[in-house]
Order: sequence, then structure tokens, then C-alpha cells
Amino acid sequence: MRKLLLVALVCVGFSPPLWAQTTILFQNANVFNGVDKNINRGVDILIEDGLIKSIGPDLVAPEGAKTIDASGHTMIPGLIDAHWHTSYCCAAQSTVVSGDVLEIAIRGAIGAEATLLRGFTTVRDVGGNPFSTKKMIDAGELVGPRIFPSGPPISQTSGHFDYRSKQSVPTNPGDALEYWNRNAILIVADGVPEVTKRAREILRMGATQLKIAGGGGVSSVYDPLDVQEYTYEEMRAIVEVAETWNTYVAAHIFTDKATQTALKAGIKSIEHGNLLSEETLRLMKKEGAWLSVQPLINDEDAFTFDDPFSTQKWIQVTDGTDRVIKLAKEIGVRMAWGTDMLFDPATAAKQGKFVVKMERWFTPYEVMKMVTSDNAELLQMAGPRNPYPQGQLGVITEGAHADIILVDGNPLEKLDLIADPEQNFDLIMKGGKIFKENL
Repeated sequence: MRKLLLVALVCVGFSPPLWAQTTILFQNANVFNGVDKNINRGVDILIEDGLIKSIGPDLVAPEGAKTIDASGHTMIPGLIDAHWHTSYCCAAQSTVVSGDVLEIAIRGAIGAEATLLRGFTTVRDVGGNPFSTKKMIDAGELVGPRIFPSGPPISQTSGHFDYRSKQSVPTNPGDALEYWNRNAILIVADGVPEVTKRAREILRMGATQLKIAGGGGVSSVYDPLDVQEYTYEEMRAIVEVAETWNTYVAAHIFTDKATQTALKAGIKSIEHGNLLSEETLRLMKKEGAWLSVQPLINDEDAFTFDDPFSTQKWIQVTDGTDRVIKLAKEIGVRMAWGTDMLFDPATAAKQGKFVVKMERWFTPYEVMKMVTSDNAELLQMAGPRNPYPQGQLGVITEGAHADIILVDGNPLEKLDLIADPEQNFDLIMKGGKIFKENL
């Protein structure tokens, strides 16, 4: 019966893990544990029930365990993307104009498997409606990464996530919600009572943290970059809702005034921040806020836009990337790494390449720590909303989730191995299950 079920699932597009044993022993691994600079060589790692049970020399394989000789490989924790969009990454922009929520969901579900096979075993989804995809991945019905969903991002009218048509305003109190809003891809809300209600609705959907637009954006066409989006009172209302649920708020912002207002309101994760001053970055460090950066520069992987206003804003923002990352590192602001892939499956496929781009500012060790244990620390701010509390993420240590990659080579010496996972990742494991093995 089990074999027949697996055959049926394959026929409808589900790729089961290659090995589903509860016990696996890796032998002779050279381990980067996600934290320490030095590789721990010749180590055995025992996996049981999805967790790392034991680490040490000369471990004995329990009866019935699968053994894997990891000699010649570097074992690293599964990678984490702290700014991913399951719903937006893998559908063309034309889909938002002419498609529907089912198409976006299907393309997101298909893209989730490709995300995992690039070595990203966990993502923080900071905008969209990935709830069903996450549910089916967690149930083993789809293949993909662990998802920390923010649900639909909350925007003011004429904010970064207000993608309604030009003719959609002015509105009337009795008007129905716009299509993408009522399908929880985006949410537009104004005023303290309405943002409070929408924040509670999104947490009811299963969000692990909330995401707002706190300032002007690039892809949106109604908001210049310098605009602060939401007043202090509105931001504070959303933060208070998150705090009642023992979690936090992330905010899309590029500029000083909006960021300073957000920090005053209690927002703990600033997404992008490309145009921030030294004063604001020092305030972020003082407040213990994170800067979630993306290595977006105007290079061969530059995002493209149909609207010239968005193109102009892209150039302005990416001109600030180099300066702000250097300055944040110098000041000591906590930084997370992500990609922010939007509406372009070809660019989404370069997810690993965007890890390598961080070598412009950091050593390979610093980059690898950022995309594993540092990003995992940011995810932990979800507190009891963490949907995977059974073990740690982003590390190889006893009791952690068995999210493991075997790399043909050492990315702490040659970071660009991460850019070509198909060639260089010989094993990908999530939760103790092997989804790729090419040893």
C-alpha cells in the first residue's frame, strides 16, 4: 500500500524523499557547524527522528540504520533565506495582471521544491499567501523548505503594497476588497482600528511574524522612496498586536525618517535599509534591531521594471547597497541575509549566487555564518509562534533539526561553490530525510 501511495504521489508531481529512514549515520564528515570558524574534521553524526542525536568520533550505527561515508565533503547546515517570497518568486509579473491566486499558489508550490534543492531548507517568507504550501510541505505532501510565513504584507493606501489599478481610488466604505487583498496576497489598511484588525486576521491565518510597508518601494508606482508609510500610531498599533501574540514586526523601509519612526514604534527587523545614515544605523544597534540586507546591485542580475519610475528608484536604491552594508558592518548592526526575488523564475534560480555576492563585504566564513546560524537567530524572534520548536535551526549540534548539506569542497575556502548547488551539493537533507543524494 505504501509503495502504491508513493507511485500515485509521483504521478501528480510530488517527489518523495530518497530516504525516509528515521536513523542515519554520517561517517568521517568535515563539519562547519554554522557558528565556529574552524572545520571539525573526521566527525560522525547520528540522525534519529529528524534531529541530530549524537556527534562524536567512531559512533556505532544502530541496527537498521543507513550509513553514509561523508569523506571528502564539507557538511554544512541547511541554508536560510531571511527575505523570501514563496508566492511572488516564481510567477512572472504578468501573472499578477492576468492570472489568479490558484496560478500563483501552484507556481509557488512548484518553486518550493526547487528552493529546497538549492540547499535552502528554511525561508522566512516576508509577504504573500504561502499558508497552504507550508501546510502541505510540513505534512510531507509537497517538497520544499520550512516556511516562517508573514502572510500578506500590510500597506497603507498608496503604499508599497498597494498594487491596485490607478482607477481604484477614491473608494467607498461599502466597496469590496480588491482581488489580491481578499485572497491574502496583499492587504491595504488605513488607520489604527483597521490595521489592528488586519494584523489580528493575519496572525489568525498562521503568520509567525508580521510584515508592513513602512516606506516607499521600488516596484510600486504610487510611492516615492522618501515617503514614510504609516504614522507612528499606526505602526505602534501593529507592533502592539504582534506583541500580544509574542512575536515581532518586520518593515520594508529604505530611508532614515521612516526607520527611526519604526524603531520608536518597536519594529525589530528593517528590510533593505539601503539609504540609511550612520545615525540611524547606530540607533538600530542601540535598539537591538536587525538589518535584513539583500545584495542587490545594478549588475548583470539587476531587476527589470516596465515602469520608468521604478527603474529610476531601483538605481537610487542599489547605489546605496555598497555603502550601507559596509557601514552597518563597521558599526556592528545585527545583519541577516536574504534575496527578495520577485516575479522572475530565472532570477529565483540564482538564489545561491546571491549568497556568493556577499563576499563583496564579508569573508566566506562570515557569509556562511550569516546564512545559517545568524539568520536562525532572527527567526527565533517569532518566539512561541515558531512552527518548528523541536530543535535549533542553522546549526549542526546535538538536538538541532537534521537540516544538512554535503558540499563537494569547502565553501569556507571557496564560497562560490554555493552558487552551483546542482553540481556541488551531493546531499541535501531536511528534517532527517534525504531529498538529494549524489555520492
